[in-house]
Amino acid sequence: MSEAAQPAVIAIVGPTASGKSALALRVAQAMEAEIVGTDSMQAYRGMNIGTAKPNETDQRLVRHHMIDVWPVDQAVSVVEFRDRARQAIDDVRGRGATALVVGGSGLYVRAVLEKLDFPGTDADVRARWEARLSEVGAPALHDELHAIDPDAAQAIERNNGRRIVRALEVIELTGEPFVAHLPVPEDVYPVHRFGVHMDRDRLDSRIEDRVNVMWNDGFVDEVRRLEASGFRDAPTAAAALGYGPVLDFLAGECSEEQARQRTIDDTRKFARRQQRWFLRDERIEWNNHDDAGFVDAIVACAARL
Repeated sequence: MSEAAQPAVIAIVGPTASGKSALALRVAQAMEAEIVGTDSMQAYRGMNIGTAKPNETDQRLVRHHMIDVWPVDQAVSVVEFRDRARQAIDDVRGRGATALVVGGSGLYVRAVLEKLDFPGTDADVRARWEARLSEVGAPALHDELHAIDPDAAQAIERNNGRRIVRALEVIELTGEPFVAHLPVPEDVYPVHRFGVHMDRDRLDSRIEDRVNVMWNDGFVDEVRRLEASGFRDAPTAAAALGYGPVLDFLAGECSEEQARQRTIDDTRKFARRQQRWFLRDERIEWNNHDDAGFVDAIVACAARL
């Protein structure tokens, strides 16, 4: 199928726990569509409960891409993720179906959908920042990043040492803020963006409910199994929300209740950063999460594009 005849891409974005995945599933069932996730942690095998990975039933209902792609001990860059996700989008569109790109990370959504070239790397500069990471830990290094580039700090989880180091490396190499170094948006595909809006109190409540469900579903046991296979030393995957606090609990460094509460608090802070990132993007068409006409609006938009 020629590029001109291929369906446009639909993006569904918003903070964690806002209902993006459930919405995307309903949209995909209402039209000939497949879901391409941009949650980098769902692409790791075995990280199911903590990442709210689509279950087997949902994956049978609608074809999902970028799920269970890599082992947890593999370091995966944004560029590697971008290239694999674009392959999935190209495959979906090439078969005449609509690709629903779903995610809460503004950087990963932009990397997949836009012409976003990343600066090169310098081994010495990176080694210096990695040494600093080992010395002070990810949260303290995140504070240092925030002092230099608050916008970059908003886009990166406090426990994701690898991405914090990368941002600091880019800032040192370019002499510019990490986020400011990103180019003016230019889409790779014809795309329309929808955002899921939810007020803060409701979102906070849903985050707490989600974490409680994670615990009831066996999240601690999931992390225990991953730890037995070397997960604690995983360069990227171990930085996922919730996994660090549980690893601390398993190491006897905090109580299980403290780990659960830290997961709630960290997730709420991350959701704030997600909201601030997406609200800067004027291309996003926002709808309330409980808007009864949301699915129909997306389907109608896809039909027009």
